Amino acid sequence: MSAVQPDPRRWWALAVISMTQLVLVLDATIVNVALPKAQIELGMTDTERQWVVTAYVLAFGSLLLLGGRLADFWGRKRSFLIGMIGFGAASIWGGLSQTSIELISARGIQGAFAALLAPAALSMLTVLFTSGKERARAFGIFGIAAGSAATIGLALGGALTEFVGWRWCLLVNIVFAVLGVLGAVLFMRESKANDHHGQDLWGAIVVTLGFASLVYGLTLAQSGWASVGTIAFLVLGAILIAVFFVIESKTRYPLLPLRVLRNRTRAGAFIVQAVVGAVYIGATMFQAFHLQAVLGFSPLLAGVASLPMAITTMALAPLATRLFERFGARYVMAAGLLIAAVGMFYLTQLTVGGSYWVQVFPGLLLIGIGLAFVVVPVQNVGLADVPWSDAGAASAVMGSSMQLGGSIALAVFTTLFVEIGGGYASGSVAGYAAVYLAAGIVLVVGAIVSAVLVRRAPDAGNGEWSGENSGEWSHETASDWSQSSSSTEASASSEW
Repeated sequence: MSAVQPDPRRWWALAVISMTQLVLVLDATIVNVALPKAQIELGMTDTERQWVVTAYVLAFGSLLLLGGRLADFWGRKRSFLIGMIGFGAASIWGGLSQTSIELISARGIQGAFAALLAPAALSMLTVLFTSGKERARAFGIFGIAAGSAATIGLALGGALTEFVGWRWCLLVNIVFAVLGVLGAVLFMRESKANDHHGQDLWGAIVVTLGFASLVYGLTLAQSGWASVGTIAFLVLGAILIAVFFVIESKTRYPLLPLRVLRNRTRAGAFIVQAVVGAVYIGATMFQAFHLQAVLGFSPLLAGVASLPMAITTMALAPLATRLFERFGARYVMAAGLLIAAVGMFYLTQLTVGGSYWVQVFPGLLLIGIGLAFVVVPVQNVGLADVPWSDAGAASAVMGSSMQLGGSIALAVFTTLFVEIGGGYASGSVAGYAAVYLAAGIVLVVGAIVSAVLVRRAPDAGNGEWSGENSGEWSHETASDWSQSSSSTEASASSEW
């Protein structure tokens, strides 16, 4: 069977896709340094301020599975374009909001369109790059964009808040939306799975409500873990998520084909991605407040002071890619997570009025070094050997892992911060130290997961991961993927 020639525009498409991923993750943090000023102008409570971040990441993470499946069967380019246009429109509404309810609602709608946009972009990347080393480098570039976006968001948010106002932290997305639409029209071609068009509506409703209930229950825990509301929403969330998996095992057209999760390496990558989200989305909000409330930095200076983490990750990405290609993902990711954990533990020694260069900078440097060795391989590992018809679903799980990991961590970290530190107005550093300690523990858990679940390299014979090979990817060729989706799904089902 003759191989399908690679798309000559694939590297331009990669640039558009990477910019898209950067914007989507960036938007989870860009408003962080602007929140104090937005809170004053709109008269928000502390809980409403947290929901400006939570509404985005929760809607994003909860709806990604539906967005991924729509991208597979509706068309990835079409989904990308609709998602980008809707994301830009919601950003305009958020930037012009006059009340806290408007702002929180706009952020939720942003997240909903991001849930359509993100898996469409990532699944297009999966089908555009099919050869081993080229694929690894493409996912490395994509990983750099994802991994550096959170801290770039803090810096950009600080600069915009300082010079033109907090509203531009949302309005700036208009520029990215225009570039994204033009790039999609010029450099992307349509692809989709043509075997069926059924949609798992009940699965989408149940999983969305399940994750929303879980995160809301964690948010209520600020008032006490033993409260009736906290326990009720946590239990309801757990039950709904369990029901979702039952639905997926029985429905003809599942939102999340369970075969996507049955590979233990892929499952390990999803968990590691959730850990990355916990750090980039959950912990960075407190980093922004720490720099402003404890060290007295302006929004601009707080944003700039956060950049060492992103700069280090970008600088080490080429080395991380080479190590990944040489040794595989297992121990590279585990070592990176442990280094990042050391950096997070270092931040726990902060004091009121302490020195940024002594108490903060070394920790950010270590976190940036460690995460460079995680964000480069984790996307590639999680999407290796995914059949054409499941590319959107697998991409959605990868994206939702990060967003839901971030939203759950944000709720838990906020509860710790309030219970131990007394809240944002207390002036205590104990709450910040507790958050950094918890984030460090999460990173250690991620390292253990990587070492236990992720195999070193794929075996060319059976698509499973073994510890004996050199790290070259074994995956379907473009010509294999161009066969009918029904035969691909049948073989995947029999393999599992």
